[in-house]
Amino acid sequence: MTLRTERTDARTWPVEQLKELFSESFPEFITADRLVSEYIGRVREWFPAWDLTLVDEGEVPVAAGWGVPVHWDGSVEALPTGYTDSLARAVEGREQGVAPDTLVICGAVVTPSLKGRGLAGETLTALRRTALDAGLTRVIAPVRPTTKARYPLTPIETFMRWRRPDGTALDPWIRTHERLGAEILAAAPASQTMTGTVTQWEKWTGLDLPASGEYVVPDGLGLLRVDLAADEGVYQEPNVWMRHV
Repeated sequence: MTLRTERTDARTWPVEQLKELFSESFPEFITADRLVSEYIGRVREWFPAWDLTLVDEGEVPVAAGWGVPVHWDGSVEALPTGYTDSLARAVEGREQGVAPDTLVICGAVVTPSLKGRGLAGETLTALRRTALDAGLTRVIAPVRPTTKARYPLTPIETFMRWRRPDGTALDPWIRTHERLGAEILAAAPASQTMTGTVTQWEKWTGLDLPASGEYVVPDGLGLLRVDLAADEGVYQEPNVWMRHV
């Protein structure tokens, strides 16, 4: 397969191709972060230069990745709290005229039928190269360790350090970043907060939620907390901060 990198433009690619590319990549409830909805419009408008797509020889998109530029002093203490805070910092930094020096890689996805061929790593590499070529000096990512869904009761601070017998990370997505030279910086226990009504959560998870309390939900990296009296479910998504450059 011959690949090349393109700027992502939703007007360029057929809608069905984009749906296939992003399908199966994230659970449905991932869009329930209300704070993200406040910033995502400006992110899409102001930072299209950080949206990349890998296309094959037939001009079909096979993988995509995106990020936002922020100002960060390089210290763990000054890291954004996670994915959502990164979007907020990028938008508010632009509004305040703060010059960015760091790219936050917000996501990378691969067409489901092509997973396991190294396309995710190629996408991360392309994003990193684009950032350095643009004069940014740091590249970090709030990594979503998908295997964490098998261990929702384990704190992310513990899970992110788990290793296989060969010394590599237990989680394959952390492992992919490490193979590209990235290192773990810190846990992001509340990278995103998803909120919805009980009915919405029952739809998103396929579960009956008959009582207030904590629930393990499909594809959830942590626990869903349900309050029937308030008709609300709240889920905090943990990530792992990793630094590439």
